[in-house]
Amino acid sequence: MTAEPLLCSTVEESLARLAAFEPAIFPVLSVYLNNEPDQHGRATDATPYLHREFKALARAFAPGSPELQSFERDAAKIVSFATDNIEPAAHGVALFACWGAGEFFEAIQLTSPFAENHVSADYQPHLYLLTELDERYPRYAAVLADSNTARIFVIGLGHVIGAEHVSGKKVHRVKVGGWSQARYQRRAGNAHHEHAKEVVERLAQIVRDEGIGHIVLAGDQVVIPLLLEQLPKELIPLTQVMKLDIHASDTDVLTATLGRLQLQEAGTAAEKAERLLRQYRARGLAVVGLQETLDALIAGQVDELLISGGMDESRELVETGQLAPMPDLLVTKARQTGAVVTFIEDAALLESVGGAGGFLRWRS
Repeated sequence: MTAEPLLCSTVEESLARLAAFEPAIFPVLSVYLNNEPDQHGRATDATPYLHREFKALARAFAPGSPELQSFERDAAKIVSFATDNIEPAAHGVALFACWGAGEFFEAIQLTSPFAENHVSADYQPHLYLLTELDERYPRYAAVLADSNTARIFVIGLGHVIGAEHVSGKKVHRVKVGGWSQARYQRRAGNAHHEHAKEVVERLAQIVRDEGIGHIVLAGDQVVIPLLLEQLPKELIPLTQVMKLDIHASDTDVLTATLGRLQLQEAGTAAEKAERLLRQYRARGLAVVGLQETLDALIAGQVDELLISGGMDESRELVETGQLAPMPDLLVTKARQTGAVVTFIEDAALLESVGGAGGFLRWRS
């Protein structure tokens, strides 16, 4: 597979490092930048925004304090990076820094944009927006095939990470009618089966090597049944089928398959939200409510966290007595305890329980 080395194709390793960051006595800067070009194609200049936000945040630290010194070094490094090191193709940039904690610095550049700019200083990285974007743009494989050729794409974080072609053996007709026609049909059928087998074998290898969680198949009415017939049983639950012009461009394949996958994921998330409330009402393995869910996460009870999208600005008083962003606490604790995070785009589905809940591994 070919790849684009300058932009992140996955944020899993970064999220793991950030979630493992031990809360420090020094402030951790978390910066999210929407770097989409304007209507004239000009790149966004984030410097004025960063200077303004950092000037406001600096007032929260005592003059001459070690905390202020760490903050100012981090602010300068982030401004320098945003000025000189953002790739032109990066539409979303996440930066995390804590000079006082071993000069910690993490830069993540993505083709997909964040909804808005965001700057915060806390005692651990804020992961809500990065985790939300990771779920909105899942990593998957798309196959566009006919009976002789196939294109296999690996897509993640909203862009094509790699693509390759698989070509089958073409069968040429020499005579029509009688035994020649029957022989041609057998040869053609065998060639189509061999092609489908080769495509699926390559697909299965890519799924294993790339850590793929979803597959989208598209192609003509001849090859799709053959591909489905050849799929290993462990790949069947990951797979969905859609119609797509075999001559579609790479960009059209990306747009169509991502839209289909996001629609399907939204429906699945809505079903999970309804099931969560049913289980909670039945006193099953479920918890709802912001503080209640956080408590269960801290105890390691939560198997899957459900949280409403668009909660990044809400803040709640937690049991430590400190004012902290609850969405980030929930997401960070989920990442630290191996819980799956599912964002519910329709906020109304979890509105009655404060926007969060979870399926439990056990009930205490």
